[in-house]
Amino acid sequence: MNVTPLRRTRGVRIAAVSTLAVAALSLTACSGDGGSGSRSSGKADSTAPAANGSEIKGQAGKSDKDPNSTGTGSNKALGDCDINKTDFDVQKVKQPVNHMLLKATNKSGAECKLVGFPTLKLGKNAQAATEVIEESQPQSVKLLSPGESAYAGITTSTTDGSGEGGGKVDYLEVSIDGNEAGKSVDLPGGSVYTDSGAKVTYWLDTPSLALRW
Repeated sequence: MNVTPLRRTRGVRIAAVSTLAVAALSLTACSGDGGSGSRSSGKADSTAPAANGSEIKGQAGKSDKDPNSTGTGSNKALGDCDINKTDFDVQKVKQPVNHMLLKATNKSGAECKLVGFPTLKLGKNAQAATEVIEESQPQSVKLLSPGESAYAGITTSTTDGSGEGGGKVDYLEVSIDGNEAGKSVDLPGGSVYTDSGAKVTYWLDTPSLALRW
């Protein structure tokens, strides 16, 4: 009958020893986890300089840019040609018939833009400007360097004589975009016959283009 308590005591001791062993193993495992945490922290520290380096590089790139830079000169606004610094010349041509060629030359010391078409007043008593030929409009505005010229073709009258209000005029006034006043231009031979068929082209690069219409 005394054997049972002894066995129970030994069983309690064995259980206690087992509990201590498990506790020891748990402490060892916790120590191992702490080591892994340190290595992770080390990896984070090793990447920090790279991030800082990138940030410094980015800041250096920003500081290299000139804050006073305003872009290229091509973005600068170009002024209209000054009629007082533009020479005009009108010539009569053989072909096509009933045509004249108007030439505008930039006499200023700077590049300028010759916008659209010349506004013509054929005759001092003309009630309206000469009609423009819309089909002759170029794709871009004509830019004139100093000494460079542009051309416009002038149809003086219909070829078949069907135009109305025909007669000779001895006065031609030319106006250009961006200028309020016009400038009188000498006509070839002193006068020219005109009627309701009179028209003018846009400013174009060459005489052949201007006389195409």
